[in-house]
Amino acid sequence: MRVGVGLCAAALVVGASAAPAPAHAGADPAREPSAGAPPAQELRGAGWALKETGKTARFRGLAAVSRSTAWVAGSQGTVLRTLDGGRSWQDVSPPGAVAEGLELRDIEAFDARRAVALSIGEGEASRVLRTEDGGATWTETFRNPDPRAFYDCLTFFDARHGLAMSDPVDGRFRILSTDDGGRNWRVLPAEGMPEALPGEAGFAASGQCLVSAGPRDVWLATGGGASARVLHSADRGLTWRVAESTVPAGDPARGVFALAFRDRTRGLAVGGDYRTGQASPQAAAVSSDGGRTWSQAAAPPPAYRSGAAWFPYSRGTALAVGPTGTDVTTNGGRSWRPLEPGSFDTVDCAADTGCWAAGEKGRVARLERR
Repeated sequence: MRVGVGLCAAALVVGASAAPAPAHAGADPAREPSAGAPPAQELRGAGWALKETGKTARFRGLAAVSRSTAWVAGSQGTVLRTLDGGRSWQDVSPPGAVAEGLELRDIEAFDARRAVALSIGEGEASRVLRTEDGGATWTETFRNPDPRAFYDCLTFFDARHGLAMSDPVDGRFRILSTDDGGRNWRVLPAEGMPEALPGEAGFAASGQCLVSAGPRDVWLATGGGASARVLHSADRGLTWRVAESTVPAGDPARGVFALAFRDRTRGLAVGGDYRTGQASPQAAAVSSDGGRTWSQAAAPPPAYRSGAAWFPYSRGTALAVGPTGTDVTTNGGRSWRPLEPGSFDTVDCAADTGCWAAGEKGRVARLERR
């Protein structure tokens, strides 16, 4: 399901780190954070430091490799990369994506040179592009041949195994799989996927409607149907179990927009109603059993949130972002408090505690001490 700046199209009909999966799973709490990183406890004294990109694209795709290295992907086929903490940015946009004005809504990076990007849209607009040389050249490794499919999000378990998801085709979400780092893709059998609800789809709002943790676990977020659901697979997308979240749905603009799992049991869900001025109560939920059940956040963010990420080296600290601001939790998502205003669509934290956010009008920022 595509999420636009102010509209939803296509029927109403939408973390990466050095290896994308750990960005969603969190880091080893036994390791020490890098010097200059903001403190995890309530992120006191920390805030977003904007990094001038010189672009006006809306960046909904983000891959945090480290405090120094990050990739962003967005509208009009734009891809940028920084190697110096955001002081300068290289325009490494795929020429074909720029020429066709593709919407790049997700990017997963393995390191400073290797990345996989997803463009969204109906039919052939949904594509996967891969680079092995820091964006100097790109190879198209998948072009969706089915006009009924609309791919929303991408995730990797490790440097070889990854999945992409499409809105339902023939009544079930479609899953695309790779086992060679995104060089080749195949559609997985539909038999293990539960039936979708009428109107149910994913939101291509932040690259976080499909997330993974560890070598085999993956979760898929939905909205648009009668209820907002979270689907979980423990076998890399072959079979799925479905659970209802507490996030309100019942409208094409409402549901779970982003998931973040610290490990295979502890997860967060954020979302709401993305339309400007619409209330988004109860727009956050938490799970402690791998997504089997979800509990409403006692004090959720005050408005729609489209992205979420766990802060490394902390058992309970995470960030959520959206058009009206950033919120932080220190108790695993049970309650949230505002961190600061400012519009962002997506957020991601690397293993060295380098946290980045990206959004509209070329906005990219890194979390820093103040």
